[in-house]
Amino acid sequence: MKRQSVTFTAPYAVEVRDAALPAPAAHQLLVATQVSAISPGTEMLVYRGQMPADLPLDATISALDGAFAYPLTYGYAAVGRVMACGTAVSPDWHDRLVFAFQPHASHFLATPDELIPVPDGLDAETAVLLPNMETAVSFLMDSQPLIGEQVAVFGQGIVGLLTTALLAQLPLARLVTADRHPLRRDWSTRLGAHASLDPAAPTAVADLLAELQQDRPYAGADLTFELSGHPAALDQAVAVTGYNGRVLIGSWYGTKPVNLNLGGRFHRSHMQLISSQVSHLAPRWHGRWTSARRLGVAWAQLARCQPARLITHRFPLAQAAAAYRLIDQQPEQTIQVLLTY
Repeated sequence: MKRQSVTFTAPYAVEVRDAALPAPAAHQLLVATQVSAISPGTEMLVYRGQMPADLPLDATISALDGAFAYPLTYGYAAVGRVMACGTAVSPDWHDRLVFAFQPHASHFLATPDELIPVPDGLDAETAVLLPNMETAVSFLMDSQPLIGEQVAVFGQGIVGLLTTALLAQLPLARLVTADRHPLRRDWSTRLGAHASLDPAAPTAVADLLAELQQDRPYAGADLTFELSGHPAALDQAVAVTGYNGRVLIGSWYGTKPVNLNLGGRFHRSHMQLISSQVSHLAPRWHGRWTSARRLGVAWAQLARCQPARLITHRFPLAQAAAAYRLIDQQPEQTIQVLLTY
């Protein structure tokens, strides 16, 4: 049996290659992919050749434990149906809809512990956004927004929008977001932001501060999220954050340099810069939380928020190269792009 998979062969070069797919071993299952989601953040670093060469692709995902070197397969959000079970696997798995942290491919082999059954009532296009929602949940856990706070979010890509949707459920005094693209700003307000502004405007920082402040005496954001993937946005995030505020950095910049101005008001601001990444729970949560508990919250929020409405494009696997070009060259048209099989 053969499978087709997306292969990154060089910066800005993507091919769909055929390869032999062996029958499942005794402890494995064979899954036929229905949809996979392209990450417009991390995955575009791979596409553009901006991944750090000294780090594994992802040390916490067995399918991505190799180093960054072309050619390579990548991706970490696939939903499909179990076609066959190895002799040592329960036949109850057969025909189940499952999620897996797997690269983009028409079929893949996995062990039962590498598969997550999709809860009843969720379809494949909703389930494939599980990593994005889990990341948003992780950001809220690490930043701990409080009742009545003024919150700013830079970046309204798919993860930024899901973070906004979660924050909008809280009794915040003000929730203001920033993104360069009108499509994303429109969705941001539809999901609950009080205002969404263009960070490229000449008066962006002043406008954001004015939106946050309204008629309250507490200047600046209590909490700011930097989720845009653009290093320059971190300076803006610091600029709109008030005294003793918190800045959560959820972006991964890869090899892009970050020039951060810490010589001005930051020095006396008692501001916190918080690093947050979904692969591990922060140590403070280990007493009562596990990854499985956080995953359960993410599933529940997928059912509540229905984020499949944020899917802007679907490309057949054979057109994967066009999908990556669109995200790279015309990001103003995209929020979430899927590959279909």
